[in-house]
Amino acid sequence: MKQARAIAGERAIPLSHPLIGNEEKAAVMRVLDSGQLAQGPVVAQFEVEFAHWCGVKHALAISSGTAALHLALLAHGIGEGDEVITTPFTFIASANAMLFTGAKPVFVDVEPETFCIDPSKVEAAITRRTRAILPVHLYGQPAAMIELDEIARRRGLLVIEDACQAHGATVRGKKVGTLGNMAVFSLYPTKNMTAGEGGLITTDDDGLASSIRMLRQHGESERYLHQVLGYNFRLTEMAAAIGLTQLRRVDGFNATRRRNAEILRRGLANIRGLIPPVERMGYGHVYHQYTVKVTKGRDRLRAALAARGIGSGVYYPIPVHKQPVYADRGYGNLSFPVSERLCRQVLSLPVHPDLSDSDLARIIQAVREETSA
Repeated sequence: MKQARAIAGERAIPLSHPLIGNEEKAAVMRVLDSGQLAQGPVVAQFEVEFAHWCGVKHALAISSGTAALHLALLAHGIGEGDEVITTPFTFIASANAMLFTGAKPVFVDVEPETFCIDPSKVEAAITRRTRAILPVHLYGQPAAMIELDEIARRRGLLVIEDACQAHGATVRGKKVGTLGNMAVFSLYPTKNMTAGEGGLITTDDDGLASSIRMLRQHGESERYLHQVLGYNFRLTEMAAAIGLTQLRRVDGFNATRRRNAEILRRGLANIRGLIPPVERMGYGHVYHQYTVKVTKGRDRLRAALAARGIGSGVYYPIPVHKQPVYADRGYGNLSFPVSERLCRQVLSLPVHPDLSDSDLARIIQAVREETSA
């Protein structure tokens, strides 16, 4: 193996880099100067504009993507004794939200090409206790929503989209967040748009929107009148100010991500043992992550890139059913071979909008050199 090291004078290339500019800083300062820091008019404006951008009637701002998942399930009355079908190849929050409500996660393996839940395996997992399917649009690629929606309609199930990594992704020209009964987005710093921290829930259902508003605010239907057991899951005005500014930039961010992904796709083509991501026909991928499969030597490649000043990441090294908290609940002996294999193979490379053409060339050159070493 060749000795790999960063070249003097070259900047490090981070795996992700939120683009926070003067507009975001000015928006936060306006909030601080106003004295209204808790949920208020900026949050309300953010909700209106996100709903319009997404193409839904309601968008509800929440304190995090995880809290949004939790409330999405509660708003549908999902709880003790219910089952929700999802994927084991994702961040643990997708399944944890089900445990928060007392529901049981039921895992289904993923497609090896898209990394998303395999619709051909969903039907076999449905029981009389199944209430919902919760597909994850992983890495910015929408799950097979056409097939999943058809299964849900035929079997009388809800579809709750986990769109936390997929702001602006599309299925036949329609944005994710509009494709099921409800959807959830994250505003964590690494996402395609950020608020520093936070989340959003989208729905066209007036009743569900009303339930979410109560649940995020201690169960209040009006000031100091608490109808249900609720939570403090509000978004701050400062976070909404950042999110609102980012919303007005996200289409440009996504276009740059797609451009960068195409440059990487061409540059990394025909490398033995490295498989670039694929994009499902008719689906618009927004490349939250540019995730390749490395069939041999993934960890060696990652270390070599780091030595050359190029960030990369493994999302995710352990499938959810093998995490101790789930193994202790009886999931550890289950087998999902595609997910388990992907955990050993996937490697995410930088694709964010702050990359220059020379950065992309460095990434391509480094991967080519290190995979041939």
